[in-house]
Amino acid sequence: MTDTTARLAVDIGGTFTDIVLERGAGDFVSGKYLTTHGDPERAVLEGTKDLIAKSGIAPEQIGIVVHGTTLATNALIERKGAKIALITTRGFRDALEMAYEHRFEVSDLYMERPAPLVPRWLRLEVDERLAADGSVLRPFDEQSLLDLIPTLREEEIEAVAISFLHSYVDGAHERAAAEILRREMPGLRITLSHEICPEIREYERGSTACANAYVQPVMESYLRRLKTGIAELGIPGEIMLMMSSGGLCSLDVACAQPIKLVESGPAGGAVLAANIAEELGIEKAIAFDMGGTTAKLVLIDDATPQQSRNLEVARAYRFLRGSGMPLRVPVTDLVEIGAGGGSLAALDNLGCVAVGPESAGSEPGPAAYGRGGTRPAVTDADLILGKIDPEGFAGGNIALDLGLSAQALDTHVGGPAGMDTRTAAIAVVEVVDENMANAARVHATDNGAQLEGRTMIAFGGAAPMHAARIAQKLSIERIIVPKGAGVGSAHGFLLAPVAFEAVRTRLVPLDALDMAQLQEIVQDMWAEASAIVRLGVPEDTPLSESIAVYMRYRGQGHEIMVTLDSLPEAAHLQTVLRDAFETEYRRHFGRVIPGMEIECLTWKLGLSGPKAAPAGAAADTAPSGDPVARKHQVLVDLLSMEDGDAGVYLRSDLGAGAVIAGPAIVTESETNTMIPAGFSAHLSPAGHLIIEAQTAMAAKQGEAA
Repeated sequence: MTDTTARLAVDIGGTFTDIVLERGAGDFVSGKYLTTHGDPERAVLEGTKDLIAKSGIAPEQIGIVVHGTTLATNALIERKGAKIALITTRGFRDALEMAYEHRFEVSDLYMERPAPLVPRWLRLEVDERLAADGSVLRPFDEQSLLDLIPTLREEEIEAVAISFLHSYVDGAHERAAAEILRREMPGLRITLSHEICPEIREYERGSTACANAYVQPVMESYLRRLKTGIAELGIPGEIMLMMSSGGLCSLDVACAQPIKLVESGPAGGAVLAANIAEELGIEKAIAFDMGGTTAKLVLIDDATPQQSRNLEVARAYRFLRGSGMPLRVPVTDLVEIGAGGGSLAALDNLGCVAVGPESAGSEPGPAAYGRGGTRPAVTDADLILGKIDPEGFAGGNIALDLGLSAQALDTHVGGPAGMDTRTAAIAVVEVVDENMANAARVHATDNGAQLEGRTMIAFGGAAPMHAARIAQKLSIERIIVPKGAGVGSAHGFLLAPVAFEAVRTRLVPLDALDMAQLQEIVQDMWAEASAIVRLGVPEDTPLSESIAVYMRYRGQGHEIMVTLDSLPEAAHLQTVLRDAFETEYRRHFGRVIPGMEIECLTWKLGLSGPKAAPAGAAADTAPSGDPVARKHQVLVDLLSMEDGDAGVYLRSDLGAGAVIAGPAIVTESETNTMIPAGFSAHLSPAGHLIIEAQTAMAAKQGEAA
């Protein structure tokens, strides 16, 4: 019988495709490969073959492949999806364009709203109408839909979103319309809004349905090609997809609901950080993931990443809230900005240094790559400042040219601003670091959280080079760079459980809620979620359950989420929910409103299989005692702006307990870790690099004494 204990994880980013092949017991090989944007599966398959050759295992030993990708997100941002139509209730075709009917930038007289994914002539109407309680005001007229078929054929529509008014209460009209379209146009892909987002609020539900239809042909085609390519390599393992919520789903579910994969990469990183927080007993952490194109920050409390059901992608106007496309999907609550190793630097119209969101990506990449890029990226500035070991970058697979970096900085930043190369590099890195630190501050403020005293968990190809400086800005004194940090999100994929989240909008005044209603809602959601989770979890394996309800005072426009440990007893149902709501409301707003009627609006049930057990640390084969630097190089300290003599250490040379005092560089094949003056680092028994401010270490030693 073939051993199929090996596991493969693949994370496609804007610059690099990260692949981890785990052989078991914390033993893995990994690599970073330039993303092939034209056919993204090519980098996946070529990288997988490379790792199989390096690992010494046979392809048939790989029992599972876990995959996350930015393909859906990129299709939305770049408007490179399918040609789609929207079919909606007569009179509501313009809801998608009217959006929230507000100006997201009130001071700009020339502000333009982003164009909807579906132009007006392809937003088509049929005769039907439900009331808010689900009763039929106007029956579904089949002929009004049949009259639209010639238009769909003439326009060569690839996918259709069906979003009828109040279909979240009863999806019968949407299902009837879908049956007709499947009969008349068998090859048409169809998204039903009550299936992809069974929640109140027409604009968000319609926007989510259209986005799913827009990316579905692209994603399904890619995933089917990937499945074929993986099978041709001789890998028998099932392909599971990472969702933006931090759970896994089957390939078939991902093909039907690809919009739920939009933040799959960052979600994997959050899973990794949460597992490390649990392993090390960290109550409050912030995960910092910086790759080649973007940087992501996630707050983690009690080993649990913050979650949300609201996401806005493709913000078109200075990244302002409201200028993008709203999606209602389960998602890890994070802040993401265009700040990565490939983010390009230039002078703006005011002569100030600006970095990102435009990125050099993998083609051509930063100037130092020597692949035709002439504009300076953050990687070029990092190289000039000594934060990168040029000989060990990407395991020695990518040769870096210091002269090309200097030339790009001089041409586009230093020369026009009257700065020398070193100063230009400092300016670029300080701008990008402050952008990330400020994003963290705003995100924490939005969530009512404190950053000071948290532990930063840094991963991704560029994060370990920037983590210490950002920590200084945020008064964070402890940083953890996990084992395999350069491909951290891919490692997180291997820790994620098979999971699914079902929701239902059922508006019920709390005083009128009874146990029979609640059980009916929960059972309906359980049936939906378990049918999907059981595709990847055996019937005899117990499932974990989480229940939450979104509640508000009557008359309020939005609600807050109240988590329930379990269903209350019938006799105490209303009391338990009222107490839980008031506790959460007081936490958010500092007070409650006595005598005001409370409403339960949307219910959520999450089911998940067992978490994958952390692989644990491989045997520590590194020599004991203080490590010896392989060489020394100049490292610019961004706090003092002075040059320092930094030792360059191989991470593989570090044994558990070995201590390195900054300034220093720790290099490995997928990333470099910068340890500035005033910090020191040691390796934990599990292989994580722990970096601490020396003031914090001195305080600990004083307490111990």
